[in-house]
Amino acid sequence: MRRVFRGSGVLRASALIAITCTSLASLTSCKRETRRLRESPPSATPGGAVRVSSLQPGVAQDTTHARNLYEGNAYAVSEGQRLFNWYNCSGCHANGGGGMGPPLIDDEWIYGAGPEQIYTTIVQGRPNGMPSFAGKVPAQQVWQLVAYVRSLSGLNPASTRSARTEHMMYYPGSQALPMETSPKQAFRPPASEMP
Repeated sequence: MRRVFRGSGVLRASALIAITCTSLASLTSCKRETRRLRESPPSATPGGAVRVSSLQPGVAQDTTHARNLYEGNAYAVSEGQRLFNWYNCSGCHANGGGGMGPPLIDDEWIYGAGPEQIYTTIVQGRPNGMPSFAGKVPAQQVWQLVAYVRSLSGLNPASTRSARTEHMMYYPGSQALPMETSPKQAFRPPASEMP
């Protein structure tokens, strides 16, 4: 038995018209973008003059004739040690033993172990990690740091050695001394507790 619905042809026709209109609208709204497959190379001659600033770098500070007034001063070395920790130099140099930064307990340095070179390294910084402290640390404190850094590698006289010691510091000759050992004595209780 077959049922016949009235108006079913109208529904089919309207559905067909709706689908056709939607398809046409979607096809006309989608345009293919145009692309340039090959760009023209930039011209070798610039179109206009390049504008240049009138600012120029300053003259480099000459430290070759600078003299460390704190060289040989034990108080300056201890102040340099305090500043070394204060400015967190130990964060990279690990109290002189090296860490992220190079060790300071030897006297073979890439940029020189002289006071002038150390001063320049602190003030101007070095590539690949050593920041510049120009304008952040006064010159007096930089020279105290120089005195301390030189004492780490044993370049200062023994009379300038800091009274405060670090556990990683190496003093030449101090590890060559034999350790004094005393013979162990048997435990004896006090006379009042003897049986």
